[in-house]
Amino acid sequence: MVKNLQDTTTLHNGVKMPWFGLGVFLVEEGPELENAVKTAIMNGYRSIDTAAIYGNEEGVGRGIRQGMEEAGISREELFITSKVWNADLGYESTLAAYETSLSKLGLEYLDLYLIHWPVAGKFKDAWRALETLYKDGRVKAIGVSNFLIHQLEELMKDAEIKPMVDQMEHHPRLTQKELQAFCKENGIQFEAWSPLMQGQLLDNADLKEIGDKYGKSIAQVILRWNLQNGVVTIPKSTKEHRIIENASIFDFELTTEDMERIDGLNQNLRVGPDPDNFDF
Repeated sequence: MVKNLQDTTTLHNGVKMPWFGLGVFLVEEGPELENAVKTAIMNGYRSIDTAAIYGNEEGVGRGIRQGMEEAGISREELFITSKVWNADLGYESTLAAYETSLSKLGLEYLDLYLIHWPVAGKFKDAWRALETLYKDGRVKAIGVSNFLIHQLEELMKDAEIKPMVDQMEHHPRLTQKELQAFCKENGIQFEAWSPLMQGQLLDNADLKEIGDKYGKSIAQVILRWNLQNGVVTIPKSTKEHRIIENASIFDFELTTEDMERIDGLNQNLRVGPDPDNFDF
């Protein structure tokens, strides 16, 4: 059972990844972003997730440096993720994109580098690049984002190294149980993006009722449900009180009945694009 904010899951290559982190999707460059990253680190977060397409890697890097200084911790204590964008998928272009991300972040290495979307005809060459980066010791772990079962199977047909992580849209309206089971069978850590459905679940009556029972917010109930399902989660927030509140989920445990009730909210409903049908 996950006991605190710095508890980790061990990826199939032995690298330890925090169960809980901060996402920065749609947070623009500027003081708010830097402050959010710094605040998270000062409040015990050790995992920060960004992507090239977010256009905020430089600000994230500044926030990381400020947070490390304030918290008195070393780079090795953090787990930093970024992702290669679709336009850069290809062997040489992915290698170059990695160096660009590192440069913007001001880091020597990433802990996790992901292919952001499964662009048909392109993701295999990009994966070879990630394997090269990994074998050269440039990145600690490699994985994918938004890959469904058939896309993972296609990737693994030719891969030397199987993905360590699959980061997917995942929340009580989109539970993706089959994909979770497939990842578990194959030793791929399942990770949730948009765990709070971009705020759309924060007035759900069922979740409120469950939260009231534990004296917890709807967000805390959902994030706890993630962890008890063995799902790494990276909620986004820029507000200090919310960053702290989101992580205050280690002092209660949902019953099996409540877990099943939350599972029952599934409607296979997405707020983001469908990995089988996107055009960017």
